[in-house]
Amino acid sequence: MSVKCDRAAWLKGGKAECNVPPQPKAKPCHLVLLGAPGIGKGTQAELLGEHLGACQLSTGDIFRAAKTLSPAERSPALSTALDLMAKGALVPDTTVLDMVRERVRCLKCPGGFLLDGFPRTVPQAEALTATLGREKIPLTAVIDYEMPLETIIARLSGRRTCASCKAVFHVQNRPTRQSGVCDQCGGQLYQREDDQPETVRVRMAAYEKSTAPLAEYYRQQGLLVPIPAEGGPQAVLQRTLEALEARE
Repeated sequence: MSVKCDRAAWLKGGKAECNVPPQPKAKPCHLVLLGAPGIGKGTQAELLGEHLGACQLSTGDIFRAAKTLSPAERSPALSTALDLMAKGALVPDTTVLDMVRERVRCLKCPGGFLLDGFPRTVPQAEALTATLGREKIPLTAVIDYEMPLETIIARLSGRRTCASCKAVFHVQNRPTRQSGVCDQCGGQLYQREDDQPETVRVRMAAYEKSTAPLAEYYRQQGLLVPIPAEGGPQAVLQRTLEALEARE
């Protein structure tokens, strides 16, 4: 299933069905994607999904889609997660795991999957390992996109967001025709607080603290595949595909 297909089963859970059926494969890819904010992991998930025919399963997409669902359409785990988020509280591992378990048939998709945003902690990874083991689903690899800290800071701190239409630009990579003015609607551009260099460093430190044990967990299982994330999206995609082919 292409990532551009309807992923209703993943986004809504329950008895929802995707409109476009997956294309079964003799050896579908089952991948977990790791990567710091701003590293381009979402772009790679889309490109990999298109190339491999696997479905991108993003926990972030579930939360974003949930805002358009009525309370009656939300699963128990999703309702709990949204209530916690509304209070500014962190969603615990147990709730995130319940959300994924509600969608276990997506993990069994004959077209394969790309897990993006899950797992985020070692306990989540251990629970995923147990779930995949029960369902007899082999994890192909864990792709860990890597980039020097200063490059990530330059990427994120250069972003500018339109106050009106929320379009995103970059002072170097995607500049607007007129400085500080949105090309799409003419609105004023601003730098989000979490894109400021000092904030980015704090975010990266927090990410490294939480992800280093997770990477080590998968390294010990022989599943971790580090990929340099510098360069254009197609170059990074090619590195990823070559690394996956080498594992075979």
